Amino acid sequence: MIQYETHLGNITISENYFTKLIGEAVTSCYGVVGMVPKGLQWVRSKLPIKRRKYDPSGIRVSGNGNALRVDLHICIMYGMNVGAISRSIVNKVTYVVEDATGIKVDRVKVHIDAMQDEE
Repeated sequence: MIQYETHLGNITISENYFTKLIGEAVTSCYGVVGMVPKGLQWVRSKLPIKRRKYDPSGIRVSGNGNALRVDLHICIMYGMNVGAISRSIVNKVTYVVEDATGIKVDRVKVHIDAMQDEE
């Protein structure tokens, strides 16, 4: 939960809100198959992942009302340019979070934990 104070009063943003906001932004990026829960990468990499689905345990948000840090664990399509996908995710997550909440995103770390062949 992120809390901060403005001239209008206290604002509290739930972790569930960030999970949905960031999960939708990440899975809409080209080349991303889905989110992977941290700690279960090797198991999850063996299972088919449906596109547009995200696992909330693959998203970690920390920080406060001044700056946020985001860690993402994802599965990408095999053969895709990892650097291009990562840059796209960082740019999209930064834009979406800053636009929706007004909170600066300090860092977005993208962990590619699995690859999946195209279906």
